[in-house]
Amino acid sequence: MGLFSEERHIMTSMINEDQLVGAVAHDFSADAFPVRGLDHVRFLVGNAKQAAHYYSTAFGMTCVAYRGPETGSREAAEYVLTSGKARFVITGEVRAGSAVGASVLAHGDGVCDLALSVPDVDAAVEHARRTGATVLEEAHDVADEHGTVRMAAIATYGETRHTLVDRSKYTGPFLPGFSVAAPLFAAKPAHHPKRYFQAIDHCVGNVELGRMDEWVGFYNRVMGFTNLKEFVGDDIATEYSALMSKVVASGDHRVKFPLNEPAVSKRKSQIDEYLEFYGGPGVQHIALATGDIVASVRAMREMGVEFLETPDSYYDTLGEWVGDTRVPVDTLRELRILADRDEDGYLLQIFTKPVQDRPTVFFELIERHGSLGFGKGNFKALFEAIEREQARRGNL
Repeated sequence: MGLFSEERHIMTSMINEDQLVGAVAHDFSADAFPVRGLDHVRFLVGNAKQAAHYYSTAFGMTCVAYRGPETGSREAAEYVLTSGKARFVITGEVRAGSAVGASVLAHGDGVCDLALSVPDVDAAVEHARRTGATVLEEAHDVADEHGTVRMAAIATYGETRHTLVDRSKYTGPFLPGFSVAAPLFAAKPAHHPKRYFQAIDHCVGNVELGRMDEWVGFYNRVMGFTNLKEFVGDDIATEYSALMSKVVASGDHRVKFPLNEPAVSKRKSQIDEYLEFYGGPGVQHIALATGDIVASVRAMREMGVEFLETPDSYYDTLGEWVGDTRVPVDTLRELRILADRDEDGYLLQIFTKPVQDRPTVFFELIERHGSLGFGKGNFKALFEAIEREQARRGNL
């Protein structure tokens, strides 16, 4: 069957989204701000057509909708790409002088919006207002022949926003104004999996020194998110750099937002580097949930995605503390995939290099087997790998 066996494909197709992203049972009836999940992640980029083609080819995503000058949008071109439940919106400036262009000038390509699916936009935005959030867009309807979408937006760290979306009365391809689009890439190679990933596991934000707890409190107070994990001190430090991190999550853990801030260290940390090159707080990386990380990494490497390298020494003792995983250590070593185990199970993960010229946004592939964690046992190896890249760029 080549690189990807039919047996493995059948097994991964039976894994549901809850298993993929580590979701847990939760009763939403008492939540003042219930969150169903991530509706979409919006990227602002310098060239939307080229970026959409990259995510189609290298990440195996499918373009399903488009809005631009041809459909009556005079300021921006927007491509909607999906892979399973994961949905990216790639937005680029068409006419000079727009807010999209100003953001790209300030930050480079980056994430501007982590849009959330909510059952009642009006109730959510009013609760957010009462609990101190900044409302960027009041609740309003957008409609076309396919129905109506109710939307609003609130501000979070930096210039990032959360658009609140209720699309329960809409049957169109994405939002009113978007038309169905043809895929940008004709077909994946026959030996590649149908999807390289099936959902978004978590989205990581970087904030300024001293403001992590402020934003943790924002998610606790405004959205009712709970604190899932906390990493401080030696948990998340190397010889040269350090950071602190806390994870907030929705009631069912379907939406998880780790928040990082730099810590005092000998040299510039990865968070310091991000804040410098992005020009302030923002989304650092997006973790993509896959049922077969081996197949995904092989396919994405073949299509040109660059992953961080992990030294051989990491794998010499890996089996002693991680134990048995479905992927042999020799295969993990070959593909430079990391593994970690906690009280609930284990996970496999790997990180890309930044996917644009500035050393800002990157991606993670994660395969969960019971573990609800974030790879704490891999932090040192990961940060040392990032530091090697920082040194190559002259930014350590």
